[in-house]
Amino acid sequence: MPLFDTSRKSGAAAEARLVKDQAAWLVTVSPDGVPQPSPIWYLWDGETFLIYSEPNKPKIRNIQANPRVALHLDGDRAGRDIVVVEGTAAIGGPPADTVPAYVQKYTEGFKRIGMDAAKFAASYDVPIRVRPDRTRAWLVTNPND
Repeated sequence: MPLFDTSRKSGAAAEARLVKDQAAWLVTVSPDGVPQPSPIWYLWDGETFLIYSEPNKPKIRNIQANPRVALHLDGDRAGRDIVVVEGTAAIGGPPADTVPAYVQKYTEGFKRIGMDAAKFAASYDVPIRVRPDRTRAWLVTNPND
């Protein structure tokens, strides 16, 4: 089910960005209450976001202490075309190299960082699933479209 009303032009644009954008910011909260944004790659499957992390990173510890997170897509540098998803994160899921849609989306990205899918999965071996429960968007299109 789409997160946005795709019968409206603005909702369809936001939903399309969830599928096509390559990077986002995952914001977790440290135990002392400090927001900690981390750039991430993700896969939106229509229900959850699948993210991979290296082990022992602050975002993993933060999620274990407080699973409430936000995921932000970059805007257009003028404060528009911003998509924000708030949700609940959980650790666990399949290895990255066993998810065909993830491998397809990031094959070029793996190459840019000197890896293939198997090497990526070995290094980024902590899967994170984010289940969205609230969205916000600031889009260039007329919000009534």
